[in-house]
Amino acid sequence: MRLEDAARLTHADWISKAEETRARAETRLFIGGQFVDAARGGSFDNISPVDGRLINRCAAGTGEDIDRAVAIARASFDSGEWSRLAPRRRMEVMFRWAELIEEHAAELALMDTIDIGKPITDMIRVDMPQVIECVRFFAESIDKVLGSVTATETDVLSTVIREPIGVVACISPWNYPLLMAIWKIAPSLAAGNSTILKPAEQSPMSSYRVAELFVEAGGPPGALQVLNGLGEAAGQALGRHMDVDKISFTGSTEVGKLLLGYAGQSNMKRVSLECGGKGPHIFCDDLPDDLFDRAVRTAIDGVFFNMGQVCSAGSRLIIHDRIHDRFLERFAELGRTAYVCGDPLDPSVNLGPLIDHGAQARVLGMIERARSDGAQVVFGGSAPQGALAKGAYVEPTLLAGVGQDDFIARQEVFGPVAAAIRVRDDDEAIEVANNSNYGLQGGVWTDNFRRAHRYVRELHCGTLFVNSFEEGDMTQPFGGFKESGNAKDKCFDSLLAYMNAKAAWFRLN
Repeated sequence: MRLEDAARLTHADWISKAEETRARAETRLFIGGQFVDAARGGSFDNISPVDGRLINRCAAGTGEDIDRAVAIARASFDSGEWSRLAPRRRMEVMFRWAELIEEHAAELALMDTIDIGKPITDMIRVDMPQVIECVRFFAESIDKVLGSVTATETDVLSTVIREPIGVVACISPWNYPLLMAIWKIAPSLAAGNSTILKPAEQSPMSSYRVAELFVEAGGPPGALQVLNGLGEAAGQALGRHMDVDKISFTGSTEVGKLLLGYAGQSNMKRVSLECGGKGPHIFCDDLPDDLFDRAVRTAIDGVFFNMGQVCSAGSRLIIHDRIHDRFLERFAELGRTAYVCGDPLDPSVNLGPLIDHGAQARVLGMIERARSDGAQVVFGGSAPQGALAKGAYVEPTLLAGVGQDDFIARQEVFGPVAAAIRVRDDDEAIEVANNSNYGLQGGVWTDNFRRAHRYVRELHCGTLFVNSFEEGDMTQPFGGFKESGNAKDKCFDSLLAYMNAKAAWFRLN
């Protein structure tokens, strides 16, 4: 079912389809174009964050499964069945893959909603359109990769060509299960690599299905494989494997540092990391009324969307003193009811549960610590009761009176919690914004171009939005500085990052 048809489904429709999807979802490993059990027969329970029910039991891949998949990937790469396929032929497969994803968009959206409790409306309106756009963008880019002929002496021809790296392992997160996986595997495949995807163990279903669709589109079975498993087993095995040429990872800074170590301990494989964030969202005191109101509404979405489980969330509201009280008053007025907790299969719901009860306890604990540090809870701050009590829900929360060195201002919450920090002027706003180990993205709202330009130059982050937040398209690199990582996803440069540049020097005389 395509997106336009899925958008018309009711709550009852989605409940019915969810039961069907659970029953037929594949949970084994996808190796060499076939679904197989883990070599050691291990599995783990996939638990719903909505109500604590068992969704299914998933095969748990270990080092033996990794070895088998890497061997198949290497053989596929060396055979040239994908790596040396003519660019236009590779494009045809990728475009057909995009078409199949679009045909099965409702099914794929539902799988992510079942796995992690993401509202089905968000999947239909946000995630799936971007998934399809991403695959098509990289399909279109395949024959746009150019080499060069350098300027040399008369009797020399010097060229630089780009070629695929080899075997690439992609490790994707659970907060955008299919979208973040596609951000990695689409450019890797477009570049001609043999690709192994390890999805987060909390959200495997859509990754298996999309890999199956790749083979159906004409992709070689060894070019894309999917192995679910626990990070300490499957993820570490990929990181240490001597025949994996690159790791692309999105997740915590802690695990990103481990992967850098594994690369150094093995074959010095290339490691691309997109890790955590603590985004500064700055509001200057020169906003006219229309821009002020849009800034408040955008701030609400910037921290509460996707249950706040966004590494690039604008979770630090850095507000100039002259508008601080007015801003928080308007934020509270709109923010209390902007996001409604409920069953994520209900199209009217826009706030589902956190990923699990451990995350719920951690976020609620961080709110309590903020209280003890002197912050005031303007609204929210607890878990909803009644029918939602069994789920891992946390109410949207606004904290005021936060200091820049408070725990809540420095640690990534990964939940729907906004921390408001009052500043005197631009100098202090820049100081507070840069007072972080992270540097993923931020935003600034001002009616003064020179002021905006100063923030762009002085803030330490990979992306800065001016009078907007969390916008963009496939031309915009996504990635940060410092402990937010070193990669750029979702752009043409990310395709080049899955390729090697090789120089050739021809002496002609």
